[in-house]
Formats: sequence, structure tokens, C-alpha cells
Amino acid sequence: MRIIVTNIIGTVKKDKDMNLNGSNHDNERVTTALLLAAGIGSRLYPLTQSMPKCLTMVNGTSILERLIMCLNQQGFKRLVVVTGHLEHCIWEFLGTRAGNMTVEYVFSPLYETTNNIYSLWMARQRIHESFLLIESDLIFDEYLLDDMCYPDRIAVARMQPWMNGSTVTVNTQRQVKRFQNGFAGLPNEIRYKTVNIYSFSLTSWQRIKDWLDKHISSGKVNNYYETVLAEMVAEGSLILHSVSFDGKPWYEIDTIADLAEAEKLFSADIYERTIRDNITPQTFGISRPLFQET
Repeated sequence: MRIIVTNIIGTVKKDKDMNLNGSNHDNERVTTALLLAAGIGSRLYPLTQSMPKCLTMVNGTSILERLIMCLNQQGFKRLVVVTGHLEHCIWEFLGTRAGNMTVEYVFSPLYETTNNIYSLWMARQRIHESFLLIESDLIFDEYLLDDMCYPDRIAVARMQPWMNGSTVTVNTQRQVKRFQNGFAGLPNEIRYKTVNIYSFSLTSWQRIKDWLDKHISSGKVNNYYETVLAEMVAEGSLILHSVSFDGKPWYEIDTIADLAEAEKLFSADIYERTIRDNITPQTFGISRPLFQET
């Protein structure tokens, strides 16, 4: 399962020489996004009984529509969506183009019995460039992606009592030191919740794919992909620079209670004023609607 240590040492040394995990090309602005949207969303039932989680409405606008608008405003050109549960709904909503982005799909046939590590692995043959990885249950303001559109970054927010899931600690250079779960850690150690938005250089992605292959071939299809990232960070074969979302407008919607909180944070009035009014065909230099149906 493990990459040979001598190879890793050589790789890490090369990374340091090239700065920030890769070549100069690896440091260019990211214009491809990968959206993981295969899950059933059982904790949002019955809302997800007849539609995918990403089409859940927040004050009259779906999570997916808000996300697409954010990506367009940030200049993304390509969107790859890993689908599963009720995939035809996403197809019908997005079609093959959304604003300036071409939209491509990867269907995960085992979406009912696997976790997001499998969804990420399914995209391995479709992504051949630096990209932004994002999960389909997130809602946030567009400007929060300003610092995420460059490779090898991770969005984090200081851990709060109501948060759960993967956390990280960072060093003085704001690089991730290690992944853990919840508040567990050393006394007085500040922990940060992973927001589930990442960017990866092509160099990092090639290494990640190797690790994904080993996990999947070992039958570890129910893990979270953070398991892979944690092992790579611990070993020194992946360097991620943290971007703070602390105290900024974002929310992860897993449950009905989460949805209620998100609707308080992202009111319809604020959304109309800050996002929707700025999304017009003229904004993108196009004459058709933002979403093109199949």
C-alpha cells in the first residue's frame, strides 16, 4: 500500500526546489472544478427523496445554482461533476454548459455503497490539470474562492463546538501539519475544520491518484478521501497551504437543521443583491441562459 520512502524523499526535495509542490505551470490560476455530487443525502430526507442533495433549495435558490454562479464569477472554464443519486436531475439542470463553463459528467455506479473516496477516484481519468475540488453540499459567498483558485490549498475555519468531521492543524507558514477528527489533539493546539474545498496542482494530483488506486484496490471504498490526504501530509508527499474561512459566510448542509441555519445566514435579499443581479448573459459574453438544458 505504501509508496517507497526513497521515492518520496526524492519527490519532496524536488518540490522544495520548484516551490509550492510543482513546476511554475502548476502555480497558475485554476480554471477547472471537480464537483462531487453522487451521494444519496440521506440526512436531508425527505428533501432528497426526489432530487439530489445539490438541488436543495436555500431561500429559493438551489445549492448547485449558487455554486455555478460563484465558479463563473471566478472565471472557471470547465466543470466535471461526479454523479450518482438521481443523476438525470443534474443533467437536466445543467446540460452541457453553464455560463462560460463546459460541463462534463462522470457516473459513479456504486454510489449507494461507497463514500467520497470512490467518487474522487472515479474522476481520475477525466482530470489532467490543476483543479478545484468541491463538495455539493456547500454554500458560500463567491469572494471566498479568491485565494482558493491557486493550486495546493485547503479551505479551513477554526473549529467550533457545533462543527464535526475532519480537522487539521497548521504550522507558522499556514501549511497543514496533520489531519485528525474533531477536537482531539494536543492541549492548547488550535484545530481547524476542513471546509471541503481543496485545490490541487497537477503534480499533487498525480500522486493523489496513485494513493487512491491503492486504497480502492484494497477495498477501502467507504473511506473519506481525507484519509488519503492525511496519509500523504503525514508522509511529506503532499503540501497544502491553508486559506482561512474563519468567521466568513459559508455553511455545510447535511441535515434539515443545517438547512435552517444556512437560510438564516444566506437570506434571499442578500443573495439577490450580491450575486444574482450580477449574473447576466452580458457578464459572460453570451446570449443564452446561464443554464443550458439537455
